[in-house]
Amino acid sequence: MKAIKKALRRTVLLAGILTTASAGAQQRNAQLNRLFDRYYQERSALFPLEATSAGDHRYDDQLANEGAAPQLAATSAFYQRYLNALKKFDRQQLTEADRISYDILQHILHTGQEAITLHLEYMPMNQFVSTPLELAQLGAGGGAQPFGTVRDYRNWAMRMRAFSPWADTAIANFNRGIKAGVVLPKALVLKMIPQLEALAVTDSARNIFYKPLSHIPAAFSAAEKQQIGALYHEVISTGMIPAYGKLAAYLKNTYLPAAQDQAGLHALPGGDSIYQYYIRVFTTTPGLTGESVYRKGQEEVARITGEMETVKNELGFKGTLQEFFHHLRTNPKLMPFTTPEEVLAAYRRIYEKITPVLGKYFTHLPQTKFEIRRMPAYLEGAMGGPYYVKGNAAENRPGIFYVPVPDARKINVTFHGMEATFIHEGVPGHHFQISFQQENQHIPAFRKQPAFSAYFEGWALYTESLGQLLNCYTDPYQRMGRLNNEMLRATRLVADAGIHTGKMTREEAIAYMIAHQSITEAIATAEIERYMAMPGQALSYKTGEIKIRELRDKYAAQLGSRFNLQHFHDALLAYGDMPLDVLETYMDGWAGQQ
Repeated sequence: MKAIKKALRRTVLLAGILTTASAGAQQRNAQLNRLFDRYYQERSALFPLEATSAGDHRYDDQLANEGAAPQLAATSAFYQRYLNALKKFDRQQLTEADRISYDILQHILHTGQEAITLHLEYMPMNQFVSTPLELAQLGAGGGAQPFGTVRDYRNWAMRMRAFSPWADTAIANFNRGIKAGVVLPKALVLKMIPQLEALAVTDSARNIFYKPLSHIPAAFSAAEKQQIGALYHEVISTGMIPAYGKLAAYLKNTYLPAAQDQAGLHALPGGDSIYQYYIRVFTTTPGLTGESVYRKGQEEVARITGEMETVKNELGFKGTLQEFFHHLRTNPKLMPFTTPEEVLAAYRRIYEKITPVLGKYFTHLPQTKFEIRRMPAYLEGAMGGPYYVKGNAAENRPGIFYVPVPDARKINVTFHGMEATFIHEGVPGHHFQISFQQENQHIPAFRKQPAFSAYFEGWALYTESLGQLLNCYTDPYQRMGRLNNEMLRATRLVADAGIHTGKMTREEAIAYMIAHQSITEAIATAEIERYMAMPGQALSYKTGEIKIRELRDKYAAQLGSRFNLQHFHDALLAYGDMPLDVLETYMDGWAGQQ
């Protein structure tokens, strides 16, 4: 908190200096913040699902048809209008806080425009991230879509009704992609089909979209309950189920035969440009290329391999590292669970031992509550490990650490390393960073939601290195789990770049993952298919973590005894997520004032 207050005091002081020097400068800062607010208001209307996720419920009844030509044109015009508006401000006349927000908005607008020119709408969904899956999560209840009032229920019905046009547009764009030769790999399409079929079941007891009807508030009148029930049965049976079924049938009968056999973007027309775009988006680091990322990954793999050898020797294992991996994967003692509840209880015990020491490294805790839950069954087959879904303190909605447990007997404590994974996905990783950002009253509304994965994934991976300070990694197997997690992120650099530049096939990338860490073939396959579906996203973790470690080491050397780890963490989190080049400029200023 001290560092956050100090950062805010510097902002206030600088604003005061500018006011004294020029009343015009103060006016320009106010004008810029009005621009930020207008941008947020317009963006919320343009992207209603994003607004709902952010806790803005004015558009809960809407679903943007984001791949349709009118929506794309409106989005492009929106980006250009705000780029033109930003040019009217002299960046050097702004306060530190406003310069950060100016740079962030400019970055968002440029990358948004570029995405439209690359026709990314030709591949509108995959098995990891898509509007169909997001709607399923919202419709299950307990998430960002509220179900507390009659209006809430009607809003969701209206949003569901808008899905059929979205599905038709997705099919039209898939067809355009086929014509242009820009298609998904067959391996991904094969995973998408059963997901969609599961969401198209006609049995109301099994279809997730009927779930809100089982939780209608008791305060609703009998007539209201009857009307809502009839409305939902009509919308789901005549709209949602046919639309999901239509998508599944299209993928199976039309798209799958046209899908590509290769794994990477390099095989597509313009694929190299698309991959370079994703590198810029997900690393926010100027000058990186697929080749440089690939080489850096190999360097990190070699370093972590040496640390793994050290742990192997400490445990007295006499075989090779690959034999040690096999031992870790197959040792029954490392798979001690028999029920899903035992797995969840193990994660709760990790949370309990971390909590008492958090105050040593952070000056305050998030207001947003935190929970550990089992992952919904329809997602367990596609997800490789636990993940975090952000909450919202204002709505009393907790951040959730979701744990997939398709078979408790196969959950291995070393992969994903349970302690390291909890620190990364939960506390103090994603839960702290995202909650602080949402709760921060000193940044514009458009920046309340995380947007730069190199920052927030880099932060989460960096926090794994704090485990020993947080009462973790006392067991060498958990230290190995932490190294296994870090190795996963390092091999991601190699595999992601390898796949999308043509250096690796899908099968070669899977084999590479297995050779360098304790990982099953099934998990390695899920990981590689994730990189195929979300090019460049896997580069975020290591790129961001390496930058944060570089900054910490640089300031520790620069400040000597004046360096305070708690204050460093507070400063990193003080202004929310941002591109890494913007972060370094800001943090250099922070270090200069310590």
